[in-house]
Amino acid sequence: MRSRTRTRRGAAVTAAAVLLAGAGLGTWATDTWPFGAKDHYCWGAWEQDSGPDLLGEEGFEGEDGRSRTTEESAPTPKRPEGQCTLTLKSSRTAYDGGTSRQRNTVKVTYGTAPRDAAQRLEWLTDYLGDRAMPLPDGLPGAVDGTHGMLVLPKRCDSEDGRPTAVTLDTTNDSSDSYTGGSVHLGGADAAAELLVSVANKGMEQAGCAAGKPLRSPSALPSLAEDEEDFFSEGDAACRIKGMNLTGDFDKATSMRLEYQVGAVTRDVQSCSARIGRSVTRRLPEERIFDALMVRAPRLAALLDGTTGHKALARGWRGTGVSDYDYEIARAECAGRPTTFLLIGGGRDSTRYLAAFTNSVAQRLGCAPVAPEGADR
Repeated sequence: MRSRTRTRRGAAVTAAAVLLAGAGLGTWATDTWPFGAKDHYCWGAWEQDSGPDLLGEEGFEGEDGRSRTTEESAPTPKRPEGQCTLTLKSSRTAYDGGTSRQRNTVKVTYGTAPRDAAQRLEWLTDYLGDRAMPLPDGLPGAVDGTHGMLVLPKRCDSEDGRPTAVTLDTTNDSSDSYTGGSVHLGGADAAAELLVSVANKGMEQAGCAAGKPLRSPSALPSLAEDEEDFFSEGDAACRIKGMNLTGDFDKATSMRLEYQVGAVTRDVQSCSARIGRSVTRRLPEERIFDALMVRAPRLAALLDGTTGHKALARGWRGTGVSDYDYEIARAECAGRPTTFLLIGGGRDSTRYLAAFTNSVAQRLGCAPVAPEGADR
């Protein structure tokens, strides 16, 4: 079933308000259009003006031509897949007479992770890496102010055993270059609220809701710092010994190296390294690598079948796979199967993964996963 909802705005509302006010009708105190009725979006999960900035007046960047529309296809028990795209449009006139236009979209997807291993690992890293923080209160997922992911209970798994997840992504196609990029949903806490509510509705539509619905999490923790630079030869990515990148690049490139310390918990840890963009030389940002550790059972289930049946390399504990695009290893650590992943890295990918893996293992209190010397 596909549906389209449009927020009503414009002269019709104004005219109706005048007529009703003149007639002395108490529409403000009732649930009668145009004052009381609220629009609903994404399978009925979100209500207009219900809290997050996205659903209220704060979601619009301009004062003119405002509209909030959805195109959606709800999951069903026979077809447990669904999508919803919420689009906000507005415009504003600048002091010089020019017009800037806003077109922000928020896309929700209900379904299983990609079947292809490389695509699945990239997909998972997109949601768990960089500045994403794991959801608290035992919810298996992660979120930041622009996107998020929540893995649903096992009862919602696909027929082939893959977990089902709900993802939330944003796109900003505004004509104003200063507002381009991702849509800010009102902060990470607001993004988590949106994600949990649409996950509950998706499970209800797909027929796998049971018992009490998932609860919106308590306040999310924040990261300690933004991206950091490599200021000296001794600096290492995410302050992990063995992940020193300055010797791997020329001097000019080394001056642009940046890293982001992501989540550091017992269930998830992430680190990303980039060659930052250069405005003067018109060079874009480039990825060096994304490293990720996952132990939370429902999140780890997304990685089932990707780590092979033998050790990553000689001397490594557990199982692993070395591919052109990624390196991945899984081993028992602190009483639980733990997966370590590195995407990118080029010829040094195994060295970076070894350094990241053994650093995390030491923090968790388990034996090294990579053999001695693999991080050099």
